[in-house]
Amino acid sequence: MPLFLKQTSPLAVCLAVFFAGTSVSIASVDDAQSFALQAAEPYVKEGFQVREDYWGGDLGAGEKKAVRQQLFKGNEYWFWLGTEVEKATISVHIYDAEGKLVEQPDSWQKSHFAAAHVVPATTGSYFIIVSIESSPDERTHWALVYGFR
Repeated sequence: MPLFLKQTSPLAVCLAVFFAGTSVSIASVDDAQSFALQAAEPYVKEGFQVREDYWGGDLGAGEKKAVRQQLFKGNEYWFWLGTEVEKATISVHIYDAEGKLVEQPDSWQKSHFAAAHVVPATTGSYFIIVSIESSPDERTHWALVYGFR
């Protein structure tokens, strides 16, 4: 047995492997959030306030995730979606409580960024649908941030 293995405790090796894997996972979620915030930058200059709240996770290609959010009549909202997987195609859409698509026509999708714009007709619960349309990765980390004015 090599000398360095005799001198290295098994616990230290396990902890090193665990923390190396953990930092990679955390970095992916952080990277996805960074891209979502990057998509929001031009809108901040237009007076939108980005909330600290955000949603994140990972999805496979073709999978969707619904996020419920209370929106208020009289406000205007943008939801920005991002991923660190540059060759991924992602989308975000907004539906009201009856399942009607309510986003504005200026909503957009560009590679690993997407954004949906809504001006709620009524105060209530709305559903933001996040989707990974395609990705070279088995699982794609994503983050969704939003702002209002």
